[in-house]
Formats: sequence, C-alpha cells, structure tokens
Amino acid sequence: MFGTLRIARLSPASRLLRSFSTNSAAMAPLRIGFVPEHFSTPLEFAKKHYGLDSKLLPYPSGTGHMVTALQSGEIDIGIGLTEGWIAALGKAQTAKEDAGFRVVGTYVETPLCWAISTGARRDELKGIQDLKGKKVGVSRIGSGSYVMSFVLADQQGWLDSSSDSPPFPVEPLNTFANLRDGVNDSTADFFMWEHFTSKRYYDNGEIKRIGDIYTPWSSWKIVAVNNLLYPANWTSTSNASKPALHEELEDVLQKINKGVKHFEENQEEAVQYISTKLDYSDEDAREWLKTVRFARDVRGVDRHVVDKTVGTLQKAGVLAAGVDQTAMIGLERSQ
Repeated sequence: MFGTLRIARLSPASRLLRSFSTNSAAMAPLRIGFVPEHFSTPLEFAKKHYGLDSKLLPYPSGTGHMVTALQSGEIDIGIGLTEGWIAALGKAQTAKEDAGFRVVGTYVETPLCWAISTGARRDELKGIQDLKGKKVGVSRIGSGSYVMSFVLADQQGWLDSSSDSPPFPVEPLNTFANLRDGVNDSTADFFMWEHFTSKRYYDNGEIKRIGDIYTPWSSWKIVAVNNLLYPANWTSTSNASKPALHEELEDVLQKINKGVKHFEENQEEAVQYISTKLDYSDEDAREWLKTVRFARDVRGVDRHVVDKTVGTLQKAGVLAAGVDQTAMIGLERSQ
C-alpha cells in the first residue's frame, strides 16, 4: 500500500547454523548490525572493555537496510529505530510472511529528535508549512526516515485516508551523504535525520534546518533473528525456567549492559570517542549527552511502547489494522 518491504527468507545455511546454538562455545561470534553514529558508543565500550566478541557491522543507511540484512542472514542482531522495526514486523504480518526476527531489547529510553532539512539555497522552503506535496528523501523504503514522513504528515493534517499513495512523493537515496546532496540538487526537497548528526552540516552551511519532529516513543530497540529465541512453548527438565533467549544472545545483551554502564560512568571517554572517531564536534557530543538516556537493562521491551508505536503507525497509514503486537515481541519486560 505504502511501498513494499521485501520479506526475505533466512538462508538454509543460516537457519542450520543457528538451530544448533545451545552450545555457545561452538558458535561463531554473533553479528550485530548498528548505525555508526554517537548512539553506538556503548557498543564500542562493550567490545573494548567487557569482552563483547560479536562482529559489529555498520549500516550507515539505517534500520531499513538492517531489516533486509536480518532477513538474508547477513546479521543476527540489529540495533535500530523503533519505528523501522515495528513497521517491518507489521507489514510482514499483513503480507502473511515471517519477518524473521522479533524485538528483544530496549537500547535507548529517550525519544529521537529528527531534524527536518533542505538544501542550503532552497529559499522557497522556509518551514514545515512549505513541505506539503514536496518530495521527501529517505534512506530506504521502510526505514525510520521513511516511516517518520507519515508521522509528520499525520501531525500536519496532510494524510488522505482515501488514497493509497504516500503523503509525499518518495525518493530513496540510501545514505546520509546522498540525502544531503539530494536536497541541494533538487533530487529531493527535504529529508529527516537525527538532530546532532545533521547539526554539523547546518554549521558548515551545507544544508538548512527548517524544523524538527520527535518520535512519540523511546527511540532505539534491539531485535534478534528467530533462531536466537526459544519458542514460547519451549520446555526442558534442565531449563525449567523457560528462558526466552538462547545463551549467546543473553550474553551479548549482558555485555551491552556493561557497555552502557561504562558509558554513563565515563562521560569524558565517551566525548573523546565521539569527537575523534565519529563525525561530531566536542561541543555537540557534550550537548547530546545531556539529551540521551540509555536503558539500564537493555533486555526486554515494554509492551505499551510497542502498542503505542503500532497505534501511531496505523493512524499514519503505515500499518494496516489487525496486526498482532504480541507476535512482534521476543522478550517482554516484566512489569
């Protein structure tokens, strides 16, 4: 209806490898997809200081790309934007497909501020009010930048419930660099990307900020392929507690917890890493630290967050009615 998400099957080799994952000592390191931005700092600390042996695979084009990577067996775990994961899971259900993964963790508790940007010399575009009917640049169909265009249109009253077309013409441009180029050469009229990642390019005059929009939910979630999860009815006399997660996934989440704790207790090390290894100034790194709150325990997801995200995406026309929120959750937080 609003663009097609490709629902790929895990390769037979990947399914076979993960089906024998109860012995973590015999397993190859898990592969974690992540967006190489400031939010990835606790992952770096988990690897540097706490023995996280997973392969960290960067996906600069974002959550939509990680969806296809999970489904094609390229990664086992993804850390990305809430709306991107939920949209992919809901669309798979509507298509009567298995998305191949479920939500198992909460990485960041705070909402994400999406900056709305256009070309530096696009004088005709001065604010959000000028964007009606304009072409939005997105990384991929189904990505967070794509989903948020529906949320923006819903907030502005621009959605047409009688139309099967997206609220804006859509131009997939894959990378942040391509998005910046696209609004300057009029391939697209505007795009949305995280505030502090965009700010450097406002400061140097490459692009122009014309507004912002916050997610109505906590911003980053952790997903894992189904082969790292036990079935809901799984039982064994030696595992009477029925753990939801395979041992190697539980180990990864515990080490990410240690990375988050280190991040919180060593803010100067965080600033040093962000301002030297990533594309941020020292000043912006310090300002970002004031705005972000990571989960103290990344294991599990709050059901109400999933429900709210689904409800908002349904209202915005991204998801159809009748999706099963429970089926999206691999590990729910205890109340």
